[in-house]
Parts: sequence; structure tokens; C-alpha cells
Amino acid sequence: MSEIHRIKCGTENCYIIENENTAVLVDTGTAAFFDEVLAECSKYKMRLIVLTHPHFDHAENAAALAEHFGIPVAVHKADIDVFENYDSQPLMSYGLVGKIVLGVSLKVLRNTKVRRPQNLVFVKEGDSLSDYGIDAKIVELPGHTKGSIGVDVEQKNLLVGDALDNWVKPALGHLYADFDAIKQTSQKIKAFGSRTIFYGHGKPTGNFLL
Repeated sequence: MSEIHRIKCGTENCYIIENENTAVLVDTGTAAFFDEVLAECSKYKMRLIVLTHPHFDHAENAAALAEHFGIPVAVHKADIDVFENYDSQPLMSYGLVGKIVLGVSLKVLRNTKVRRPQNLVFVKEGDSLSDYGIDAKIVELPGHTKGSIGVDVEQKNLLVGDALDNWVKPALGHLYADFDAIKQTSQKIKAFGSRTIFYGHGKPTGNFLL
């Protein structure tokens, strides 16, 4: 049975999915938290990094960590342009929380170029992580970005990146590139039924969409 370890990186979360000391890292945090993330990952035999999407707060450490551990980085092909050009998929927001978060983040999003990892693996809906020692599958969750993905672990736990968030309370992701897509994604997550939801921002909860 896999265990999920949350690494709190300021307002962002990274997660280590670990099974008998073999592990996959989901998202990597910002450069300010590199040492903390590296220290946590060093406790395990790391096999893979999965990026739910390549915004700086989720992906800034990806290239350096991949090089350190000699492992690949999995991302959806539709997001490849986001690494070095945020404006390829500009974000919009809804509600007061969304406007505040976008206002605080926008300058950094535009000015921070995330170094693209050299050893990229493109993943899609249904791809298994069993080759990396974890009983989990990739889930496509578009809306926040075109290629946003999540990870369904043992049909019990769902890591959703920024498709949903828990800034104040569990909600549809407040920032989006495509609002219709992110609404459809929320219905997809609802259809998963009983799951513990692990957010890119905020504490895990049950599936509040039920």
C-alpha cells in the first residue's frame, strides 16, 4: 500500500508517493524550497517526477531534482510551451480569492522562466506508474492549463494539482486558462466518487464534489 507524504512549500504542496521505499514526486515547489524538497526526497529511492503542470510554483525545481536523482520528469505534451512562456496559456480568475491569488502571482508567473528538464516523458490519460513502483494512473484534468494532469493512487487518493484548490475552503480551481474545461474537469473528479483529494494549494480533504 502506497503512502502519500505532503511537503508544504509555503502556499504550495509537493507530494511524495512512496511504496516500500520506492517513490515518485508530484510537483516540486519553488527554488526557495529546493533544499527542503531535496532532503525529503533523499529519504527514498526516487524513480520519477510528475508535474501536474509547469507553472513555477509547481515546477521550478524539476530540472535540478531530476538531474540530482538521475530520473525523468513526466508532463502532458499540451503544456510543453508553458515551461518558458507563461503567456502561451494566460490565466484568468473568478471570485475574490481568485483575483487576489492571480494579482499576487501574475508578475512572478510572467517573469519566472522554468528551466525545461532534459529527460521529459510525455504522459496521458490512463498511463500507469507501475513501471516506477507505484500503483497509480495519470488522469487528465484540463482547465487550469491545457495539459493539467493528476494522479489517481490505488483508486483511493487523487492528486489534482490546481484543478481544485483549498485556499480558504475546497473549491473549483480559482485560476484557469479555460473555464469550460475546468468545470468539466470538476465533474470528472466528482465521478471518481470517494477519494481523498490532495490539492496543489491547501490541506487534503474528502471529495467535496459528491
